[in-house]
Formats: sequence, C-alpha cells, structure tokens
Amino acid sequence: MTAPTRYREITVSGPPFELGCQLGEDAREEVRGFAAIALDRVNKTVPISRAKAMAVASASLPYVEGYAPDMLQELRGVAHSSGVSLEELILLQIRNQLQPEKDAGCTSFALAPHTPAHGSVVGQNWDNDPALDPFTVVLTRQPAGKPALMTITQAGLIAYIGLNSEGLGLCMNTLPAPSRPLGVPHYFTVRGIFEATSLEGAVKAVSRAERAIPANIIIASPQGPADLEVTMDQVHLLRDQSLVTHTNHCLHPDLVPINADFPELIQSGPRKARIDHLLQAAGGPLGIETLKQALRDHQDYPCSICRHPNDHPTNGFWVSVFSVIIEADQGRMHLSRGNPCTQPYEVYSLN
Repeated sequence: MTAPTRYREITVSGPPFELGCQLGEDAREEVRGFAAIALDRVNKTVPISRAKAMAVASASLPYVEGYAPDMLQELRGVAHSSGVSLEELILLQIRNQLQPEKDAGCTSFALAPHTPAHGSVVGQNWDNDPALDPFTVVLTRQPAGKPALMTITQAGLIAYIGLNSEGLGLCMNTLPAPSRPLGVPHYFTVRGIFEATSLEGAVKAVSRAERAIPANIIIASPQGPADLEVTMDQVHLLRDQSLVTHTNHCLHPDLVPINADFPELIQSGPRKARIDHLLQAAGGPLGIETLKQALRDHQDYPCSICRHPNDHPTNGFWVSVFSVIIEADQGRMHLSRGNPCTQPYEVYSLN
C-alpha cells in the first residue's frame, strides 16, 4: 500500500472557546488518539509514571493562565468537544518538560529574501517519533482579532511549526541547557510568536514568559532571518543579513560554555557543518528546489540531515517524520509526509 503524501487539512475560526470547540469536533479522533499514546511514547525514552506526569500537567495550569488565558480558553473548548480532559490536553503540551535529556535532533535554516521570486524562508527536517503521524494535521486557525496561522501539528497542541498572516514563519529545535520542572510550557510561547506581527514582537512574546525549558526557535520575518536561543532566563538573538542555520547546540557566545555540560544530540555538530556547507556551496539565491535537496542529504547516514532508523538504544526509532520549507511572506508551506528522500513535498496555503 502506498504511503499517503498529504496531511488532512482543518480550518477553525472564532473567539477562543468556539475555535477550540471546532477543533475538538473536527479533529476528535486525532486528539483522542494522540492523548491515548502520548505518555507511552514518552516512556520509550524517559520512564515516568502517569501520576507524576499528570501532577506536572496540573501544576502547569496556573502558569498558562497567567501567560495566555485566551489560549487556555481554546484548550477548554477542545476538551469540551473532544472528550479529552483539560489536564490531559496540558499533558500533551508539557511532554518535553518530562524529558531532561532530549533525543530529538533537527536541522533548520532561515533565509532573507533575495528577489521577489525568492522571499522570506525558514525550513527544517523534523526528527521525531513516527508513531505520531496518524495524529498530525495541517491546521489553520483564524482567531478573532488576531493574525491567522497555519501549522503542521499533532492535533491537540496549542502551536507547532508554521506561519502566520503577518509574514512570520518559524521552526523549532531542541536546545540542551538547564531547565526547571515548571513554567510556561514551550508551545504556548510559540503560539505567542504567531500572535506577533514583527520580529521584535516575537522576541517579546517569548521573553515575557516564565519558561520551564530551553528551546531554539528559528524565524523568517519581515525584518529578516533570526534565531532565538531561549534559556530559562534569557532570549539570545542571533541575526544575519542573509542566512541563519541551527541544529541542537548553543551558538550564541554567552551560551557556548553550556555545550560542555550537555551531551551532543545525535551528531548536532556534524549536521550544522553539513547544512552550512550545502547551502554555501549552492551559491547564489537559494531556491526551493535547492533547499529540498539539502534536506534530503544522507552524509553520515542513517544519522544524517535526512534521518533514518538506526541501532541507537534510546533514539534509534526517531526519523525525519516530516520536512518543511515555509515561504513566510507568501503564506505557503512545502511539506513531505515522511523522509524527504522518499516522499514528495506537497504545498499548503494559508487562505
């Protein structure tokens, strides 16, 4: 049987609770399925009891309420129509807080516009658990009074990788650095970025949160490409006029010493060197097809930019579950459902 190449598309709109109700109804099976397996998949890498995980989820609620009450209302709407409890939905958002040494490794880039035909672009391979594919959708939200956003996401998450109607696009990478048990879960700050209209607004959306974990967020914006290396207490901004790349280790001079304290995530250094080489060697404006070829690269296979299953005892099942290239100023995402070396890129548009 041929593997599907396109994700299901869902569009919801309205004020927060109504938007969530529509999502919970339209994606009921995906939300329920994701909630049913989420903790089991976490336990493949980090053993944790359901009681402990749910305690972290419940204790995270006040942080969410303080940061973004509208987002919490949206999740209440999802809970109302899907039959998945609010606490279980919060558990979906905080899974990465339960994993102090994360094994996901992603390779990403952001480019400045070269010509009207080559606009603002951000992209990456998302190396993750392939068991989440059945619960993954392309979701367009049209929230009342805020920018529209389109994300590639597991149904039930408040935000994920994607773009908004203001020309902001983002991808994400794990960033090994100190963390704490509780704070505003990462995906809520990502949603805060989608509610911004500029790079400055994006930085403020992350900075105002009392964060639990470090993260890396790479952005295409009307103000150019940028990367946010986010720690618990600071947001470090990396800028370049034309190209920014990132994998899974700290690059900002203030944070580089942290790298010595954390194990490298699945060949982060070699992947950074490889994506830099591929994009610099291409020369000239980097078109979409050139970027696709870079994301299909197999040097150091199977732990390559295009990642495949291998015999690593804890992270060998992680693969490039999708590859995404986002034309932020054009409102388009190019997505491969599965490894980009075997699956075609399909185009999705923010209407």
